[in-house]
Amino acid sequence: MNYLPYALAALLAYSFVPILMREGTAGTGAVPSNVAVLVSNGLLILIALGVMAVQGESVGPHLRKPEMLYVLGGGLFLAVGILSYYRALSLGPVSVVTPVFGMFLVLSSVVSIALLGESFTLRKAAGIALAVVAVVLVAGD
Repeated sequence: MNYLPYALAALLAYSFVPILMREGTAGTGAVPSNVAVLVSNGLLILIALGVMAVQGESVGPHLRKPEMLYVLGGGLFLAVGILSYYRALSLGPVSVVTPVFGMFLVLSSVVSIALLGESFTLRKAAGIALAVVAVVLVAGD
């Protein structure tokens, strides 16, 4: 379970993204959501380049791999998702936008079961159903 510390770090870090983006992209003097995407993800790129340099990784050897098509597809969906998410945060309350956005966890689970053949158990079905109920309850007024 060497992935768990990374998952927890992602949870903690990402918990502050919607709050900070809402504050930065709403109200008087707001930064446009598309500018926020560019700046915040530009910072992500710089930090990723730094991590790659420290770890001795380079992009070149991977560009011609067939799997890169999946990475590019993921990047395309990421772009649409983040642009839409930041726009939604600039227009609506974090307490509604974030739970709706968070449904990607449920949809990803369903798609991975359908397309990747991952196991579907009664426990997973209950978790998916409860997640949907939770989002409806949290996002409702």
